[in-house]
Amino acid sequence: MKFLFTGLILLFSASALYAQDYTIVNNEVVLAKPITFKPGTAELSPGSVAGLKAIKKYLDEKSYISLLRIECHSDNTGNEGDNRQMTEKRAFVICQELINMGVDCKRLLPVGFGAGKPVADNNTPEGRASNRRVTLVNAALRGKLIGGMPADGGGQMVADPCAK
Repeated sequence: MKFLFTGLILLFSASALYAQDYTIVNNEVVLAKPITFKPGTAELSPGSVAGLKAIKKYLDEKSYISLLRIECHSDNTGNEGDNRQMTEKRAFVICQELINMGVDCKRLLPVGFGAGKPVADNNTPEGRASNRRVTLVNAALRGKLIGGMPADGGGQMVADPCAK
C-alpha cells in the first residue's frame, strides 16, 4: 500500500510540474519561464532554454495546433523602424531554435510588431518592461484559422521559417 501511495504522489508531482510549464489564456500559450533576449540584441538569454523546451513539448503533445504565431514586441523607446526590425529578428530566432529542436517549420509563423501592440503604459519603466515581450498565439487548429483572425495577427510575417 505504501508503494502505491508513493507512486501516486510521484505521478501527481510529475503532472503538477508539467502543468506549470505553460498555461493557455485566451488562445495564448503563457510560459512559466519566459523567452528573453540579451538587451538590444536578437541573441537569446541563457534562461530561455526552459521556455523553448516548454513550447516544443506543447507542440509535440498538441499535434492539432497546426500553426503557432511567434510574436515579438518592444516598448516605444528608440527608433520605430529599428524596434520593428529587432522584434522581427527575435521572432525569427525563436522559430529557428524551435526548428533546431525538431519542431516542423510549417507550424511556426514569426511576426515582429515593434511597439505597435503595447499592453501597458510606455511612460513607466514597469510598463515598458511589460511591453518588451514574446507572445505565443495559437493561430490555426487542424489547418483552420482560429476565430476568423488572419494567421499573422495583423502583422506581417518576418520570413518563411522553412526557407534555407
